[in-house]
Amino acid sequence: MADDGKTIIIDYGMGNLRSVEKALASVGGEPLVSADPDAVRKAHRLILPGVGAFGDAMENLRRTGMDEAVREAAAAGTPLLGICLGLQLLFTHSEEFGSHDGLDLIPGNVTKFDVPGLWVPHIGWNQLEGIQPAPLLEGIPDGSYFYFVHSFYVSPVDEADALAWTDYGRRFCSVAGRGKVFGAQFHPEKSQDNGKRLLRNFLGIAK
Repeated sequence: MADDGKTIIIDYGMGNLRSVEKALASVGGEPLVSADPDAVRKAHRLILPGVGAFGDAMENLRRTGMDEAVREAAAAGTPLLGICLGLQLLFTHSEEFGSHDGLDLIPGNVTKFDVPGLWVPHIGWNQLEGIQPAPLLEGIPDGSYFYFVHSFYVSPVDEADALAWTDYGRRFCSVAGRGKVFGAQFHPEKSQDNGKRLLRNFLGIAK
């Protein structure tokens, strides 16, 4: 599905922007990387990538005014996809290296893996289970593999916001969604055909 050129990848100083940009282009997208809050408000779709610490990411978003721009866009019905740390930023609160408030677009918390004998971070291929009907996950069956790199996981307050689960010493929410706000804990840009399917699905979600 061809993009309309209005998919914005949010540049707030953290994240693997170029690999996400290339992955979107490979499925017909024409994304723009932007650090302009006004461009975020006018976008047809938004992608919030992220690699690094939650607190630093939120500080960067607040300093640039991008936090309010993202909230306004989401409230206006703009489809939004958070990737990895970007998923976690959509939530209310994180305990990573202290206590930090997030964007609060999906009520819930971000917690560190704490299972005896568990290797942290969780790195590598793992499966999605309990996939719920959602436009982001159309055509992706239970048991599909995606590529993960993370030490923290999200816990939605309302389990209806959990669109898929993954097991790593404990069952955790690996895809979340509320309205047209979505997030994936894994990296679709590193997840080969399944990742491309998810990104193509996202491009098909209209504002």
